[in-house]
Amino acid sequence: MKYANDKRTVLTLDAGGTNFVFSAISGNKEVVQAVCLPSNANNLNLCLQTIKDGFTAVKQQLKQEPSAISFAFPGPADYPNGIIGDLANLPAFRGGIPLGGMLEELFKIPVYINNDGDLYAYGEALAGYLPYINQLMEQMGNEKRFKNLVGFTLGTGFGAGIVRNEELFLGDNSNAAEVWLLRNRINPNTNAEEGISIRAVKRVYAEMAKIDSNDCPEPKDIYEIGIGNKPGNREAALEAFRQMAVVLGDAISHVLTLTDGIAIIGGGIAGAKSLILPALLQEMRGNFVSYSGITYPRLAQTVCNLEDNIELHTFLKGETKEIQIPGTHRTQQYDAMKRLGIGFSKIGTSCAIAMGAYNFALNKLDKNTDA
Repeated sequence: MKYANDKRTVLTLDAGGTNFVFSAISGNKEVVQAVCLPSNANNLNLCLQTIKDGFTAVKQQLKQEPSAISFAFPGPADYPNGIIGDLANLPAFRGGIPLGGMLEELFKIPVYINNDGDLYAYGEALAGYLPYINQLMEQMGNEKRFKNLVGFTLGTGFGAGIVRNEELFLGDNSNAAEVWLLRNRINPNTNAEEGISIRAVKRVYAEMAKIDSNDCPEPKDIYEIGIGNKPGNREAALEAFRQMAVVLGDAISHVLTLTDGIAIIGGGIAGAKSLILPALLQEMRGNFVSYSGITYPRLAQTVCNLEDNIELHTFLKGETKEIQIPGTHRTQQYDAMKRLGIGFSKIGTSCAIAMGAYNFALNKLDKNTDA
């Protein structure tokens, strides 16, 4: 973990539609008692004052001055410039609000704002799954290291972030990795989020169980029904997660075709991974058929389930061998196995987002210092 022993402190915020939770991180650890305040989502002046009060209350708990403020905030937004656009779940924000500039003026320190999906991926890449998997590869004696990660979040919506060589890929309009707008594998007339979200799981369960949507249980309960721990329509529960997994597997395949790395899944629905993985892996390991009738894998790489110990070992070991350099007595190590890894967050989504915010801020501060 790059900044695990860093002494600098960064103020953070978990911004929800109902509550704002403020905290501070140093050395990849929370170092204060979190402060939770109502968001006042419908009143801009009250909402902005809440943000000021929350960061002030956290700062007062610190023994040293913070180095930066870094947090996730809903979009649309011009994240590099700290400007928040018209938000659905925080309706007070309309017309472009320079939130970053306001906080920089008040606290006199750099302010970094990003999308939660981006920061989730960044946290997994710098302080979560990517260093974990590379440490295992080192212990295995394999010189290969993975540097690219896509983090996917499954919850109210379907989000993602892309990290390449410790750099977060934002795009030219702060709109990179908007995976929710990928095409839906099962219903091509709509987008992927309609098949990968809380409402998607509930919709399919209600349809299969032939119940009113208002009477539909939440995904956590549907999962419990699916594994036989709660009474209900088990067939409907299994089908709800199967359909979501098919759409998810297709979406991940499209993204990894471009990024060629590891995919780590988080968010509330990720807790149902035992019901998601079978159909997800089947979709990713499926085939295309050419017009001439030739069948070939949809992905050029082998897809490894990192939640399975045998497949994890295969992923870590690869097909490493020593090959002779022509015309010399020297050899070179060669790992001939092209593979992708699919895993689920080990540190938790909220923690990954906080770690992403912290690491993003310090990375930016160090780059400015180097310049």
